Amino acid sequence: MTDPRQALRHDLRQRRRDLSAPARIAAAESLADALLTLPFAPHEGAVAGYWALDGEIALHRWQLQLPGTLRYCLPVLHGDVLRFAPWRPGQPLTSNRYGIPEPDIAIEDTLEPAQMALVVTPLVGFDAQCRRLGMGGGWYDRSFAFRHDRPAPPWLVGAAFSVQQVESLPVASWDVPVDAICTEAGTLLPSAAPVNA
Repeated sequence: MTDPRQALRHDLRQRRRDLSAPARIAAAESLADALLTLPFAPHEGAVAGYWALDGEIALHRWQLQLPGTLRYCLPVLHGDVLRFAPWRPGQPLTSNRYGIPEPDIAIEDTLEPAQMALVVTPLVGFDAQCRRLGMGGGWYDRSFAFRHDRPAPPWLVGAAFSVQQVESLPVASWDVPVDAICTEAGTLLPSAAPVNA
């Protein structure tokens, strides 16, 4: 049986790919402001972003503006879950099985999902209720399944272009909810009015 969300993923990925380079750059600037001003933005500990591919909104400006008390990490595949590796521009990278760059460090030097203060997740689509549609691999849902039974931290924040918003998304029992979604247009919080960046 095919996943009815696959066609939606295809359409939404094309929406973000169709954005012009100037629009992408401006959006990444505004996204950084939204992430930095989150009401629960941590001041210490480890935070994670992602390596933007396939038209995903970039996080480089956010990363470069983080306070020095925070360690920036990138996700690393480990078995069927994610771990997080501290990384700075210029440090060695290697490609994982999907061709996504990861820090080239030993797995014992990475952090477990529960050790993170905040994790910014990529997404394909989202709705006003802060439901997130990922690529369908379940990496973030498996890695943060413990959030079903306990509150943040880690805080989970989806990042996207505003054109990736849809009216409503179905929710599966294994979907781990995010605590906010940030776009270049502002921040959405669950069951709350939008907060402008």
